Amino acid sequence: MPEYNSILVPLLLLVPLVGAATGALIKTDREAKIWAFLVSLATFGIAIAMTFQLYGIGADANWDHVIALGYRPEHFQISSLHFGFNLHVDTIGLWLVLLTTFLTPLTIAFSMGSIHERQREFYAWMNALLFTMLGVFVSGDLLLFYTFFELTLVPMFFIIGIWGGTQRRYAAGKFFLFTFTGSVFTLAAAIYVGMRANSFDISQVVNFAQHNLTQFERWWVALGFLIGFAVKVPLFPVHTWLPLAHTEAPTPGSVILAGVLLKLGTYGLLRLAIPIGVLHSGGVAFTGLVHFVGVICIIGVIYAALVAWVQPDIKKLVAYSSVSHLGFCILGLFALNEIGFEGSVLYMINHGLSTGAMFLVVGMIYDRYHTRDINELSGLAKRMPILAFFFVFFVMASIGLPGLNGFWSEFLTILGAFTSDSLGPAYGAFAALGIILGAVYMLHMTARVIWGPLKTPAVHGEAHGHAPTGGDVHGHPLAEPHPSHPGDINAREIAILIPIALAVIVLGVKPGVVTDHMLKPVQEVLSPMDKLGPLPTTEPYNATPAKLRAIGGLSSARPKAPAALASAERN
Repeated sequence: MPEYNSILVPLLLLVPLVGAATGALIKTDREAKIWAFLVSLATFGIAIAMTFQLYGIGADANWDHVIALGYRPEHFQISSLHFGFNLHVDTIGLWLVLLTTFLTPLTIAFSMGSIHERQREFYAWMNALLFTMLGVFVSGDLLLFYTFFELTLVPMFFIIGIWGGTQRRYAAGKFFLFTFTGSVFTLAAAIYVGMRANSFDISQVVNFAQHNLTQFERWWVALGFLIGFAVKVPLFPVHTWLPLAHTEAPTPGSVILAGVLLKLGTYGLLRLAIPIGVLHSGGVAFTGLVHFVGVICIIGVIYAALVAWVQPDIKKLVAYSSVSHLGFCILGLFALNEIGFEGSVLYMINHGLSTGAMFLVVGMIYDRYHTRDINELSGLAKRMPILAFFFVFFVMASIGLPGLNGFWSEFLTILGAFTSDSLGPAYGAFAALGIILGAVYMLHMTARVIWGPLKTPAVHGEAHGHAPTGGDVHGHPLAEPHPSHPGDINAREIAILIPIALAVIVLGVKPGVVTDHMLKPVQEVLSPMDKLGPLPTTEPYNATPAKLRAIGGLSSARPKAPAALASAERN
């Protein structure tokens, strides 16, 4: 894979790392929050610069090869362990980097009005979390990937455990134990395949596994990776930690958890589990495993949608919607074709935007009324018309309204399942049922909360015109004294939601912004590496999916898949 050395890649990690360490030493809370925001903004600027650099290189090369940015310093290589501090980011990883660096400053800006205890610690942990998440997306070494993957647990554990709700300690412990236990299997698989390959470089490990491991070895390696990443996603039935973690986490923690952390599992499946454990030089290694995961995805999509339908807590409803949505994402990956893969990556980005925005809006409601109970809230559009607009807008994006970002994600993942040689129309049909259920529970919740007769709970301190200073009934510190009838969202909150709304519109109208240059990395994953040359083929690649991709300007003049991919898909 062609790789262009870039100092921006290590700088992307260095800035939040130094920012977190420095922020922990700052003496005043006001300086700490400003510093954290500036650090996260600078990190986003570096990601933008990487985008221009990578796309500039790709334009010069006409994207004839897989283009990536990398950084492989010789003095950070440990030959005895076959380990190297190797960084690598292609267009798939780059868009997840952009999502991470885009959401973090917005989340920190929201925190300035909702976090009032131990602020310096909070903002230091937020930048530390940013560092660890970015490390996952730019790792070119398997051990380095796992190290960053596990380190993400530490900041989020403290964010939930210190600044969460009344059950914050239980939620933080369950989050940590579930995800850490699953990762033990991933570590075993990573060490085994790395030692067998005499290298932990991800590209070399993939090449070795596809050509040199026996079926027995690959089966256990595939299970090891699948267990760890399935818990992180999470897939049914190992999803039980997520609703509690979302409900008890502070709003900033919920935004990052839904927007980025869950994508570490889907990215791990895409980058490691599927190419190492599922695909090989002859096609699909374990068809039964692919069908099993497909069934699990369908169960998760429908089950989580039905559970979300009956939730009285808005935040828990959105949490269960994430379990349902990510079932679509994994289904697209295990379709094992270009359409499904591109739809899955697009789903990762779009889910991060729309669901992250939903948690922000719910947090704004909670800051004013100190409840998320649907039975206690009604007719908010009469009192908070601006918030109601954003609420309805992001709900429409979440259920896949054409013209907004969620539509293309769901369309491509279901189309990928329909046209897949590994899955088939039945999987696509059942997944489509999940879209209908998703619209039902989201619109049902919206109708009750936003419209109808005006009904809001009594605000703390209503008789005196202000709230108590000690905290609310859920253990959260109150943002500020509230009048008996809190007003609409303020300018800071509007400024936080507008960038996400614009991104939702852009990706809904022009999803090719993401998918146009993703074909080569997708083919790199789907086409098993062949050291002896391309695999033989006797018929041309079926171009029908490519034609369907062109609907609505999704992609333009893209090259057909290589013959190796066609042969792998047919087998």
